[in-house]
Amino acid sequence: MGELTTELIEAAQGGDEMAFAQLVAPYRRELQVHCYRILGSAQDAEDLVQETLLAAWQGLHGFAGRASIRGWLYRIATNRCLNALRAARRRPPGILPPEGELPEPTRPSPAIWLEPYPDALLDGLADSAPGPEARYEAREAISLAFVTALQLLPPRQRAVLVLRDVVGLPAKQVADALGASHDSVTSALKRARATMYRQLPPSAEHAPPPGPGSAAERATVERFTRAYEAGDVAGLVALCTGDVVLTTPRAPGEYRGHGPAARLLATAVFRPGRRLRLVATRANGQPAFGVYVCQPPDTVAHATGLLVLTLAGRQISAMTRFGNDAVTGFGLPPTLPG
Repeated sequence: MGELTTELIEAAQGGDEMAFAQLVAPYRRELQVHCYRILGSAQDAEDLVQETLLAAWQGLHGFAGRASIRGWLYRIATNRCLNALRAARRRPPGILPPEGELPEPTRPSPAIWLEPYPDALLDGLADSAPGPEARYEAREAISLAFVTALQLLPPRQRAVLVLRDVVGLPAKQVADALGASHDSVTSALKRARATMYRQLPPSAEHAPPPGPGSAAERATVERFTRAYEAGDVAGLVALCTGDVVLTTPRAPGEYRGHGPAARLLATAVFRPGRRLRLVATRANGQPAFGVYVCQPPDTVAHATGLLVLTLAGRQISAMTRFGNDAVTGFGLPPTLPG
């Protein structure tokens, strides 16, 4: 523990709120992402970080320096998240009523609550390097596929996997944080890894996604935008991998492969008479769009949801649609000139 950190701790323990703010500031952003991974909601994560910092301030007199400030804050945040999950303070995984007849999905989707995470909240996160035992890269560990798979784990397994394989904390520190034995943490981690492997199997068929903002990513996004706004189903399908997966909150399942994807787009998205517009943003380290619809005789395009793309090289391997409540969290306007 550095001399400056020690001085800040002593000052904060003496009641200096400015010293406390300076002490915890480097960890606030990564704590929010940590809570998001466990809870699946950006808003809930922000609320839990506020609770974490309040609890840390109130309990700072008991901090004896046996662990780092970072590890101590992760302990508080993780247990607050687990308490929230146990208390069922969760919004229901609602499925919106379908807009007309939808084609039959290729398989049902698990009923989970999940929100996209704005990339604007990820700024500076790369500065907080994970511990040496981390197994996932920072970009992979915030992707929609990864966070979705996490939500399928029981809460304790979820917390153990994130603390060990994402944050990179040693097993003993994780056991201490959760008030569990070393053996129980090892067992929970083994089961969690097995589930994650089934949900996220390595795919030799998919190229890695291009770098954020790279020329390859920009080219794919531009092609997608042109085809989507033109209602070009064939053009969109041509951009996709053969096993592309489309999900939407208006359907209780996912559409896998070119044929089901084309049927969903033609039936539920591109209807005669209405115009679609996209406003680019980013979510979970991936290209995303606010989706706007203008239905004549209306002259204004109204936001109808958020669409997130998962890229594999220059192709699209998944399109994930979220409801309209996701738009406001990204600072997008509710309407656009039609």
